Amino acid sequence: MSQKPLDRLIKIEEVINQVGMGKTKIYDMIQFEEFPAPIKLGRYSRWSQIEIQDWIEEQKGKRAA
Repeated sequence: MSQKPLDRLIKIEEVINQVGMGKTKIYDMIQFEEFPAPIKLGRYSRWSQIEIQDWIEEQKGKRAA
């Protein structure tokens, strides 16, 4: 039986550290559906760690193409 990997919800600061882009650029890309949208928890925004890692892998794949 395959087990789903454990996902974490991370803050914008951690997203910035992982992708190396600023907050404004990230939100601009979200607006154009070029970056994973946050999950809203009340007034807080959090991102899926798995979605961010998948996005990073997708960008690496584009480099090879």
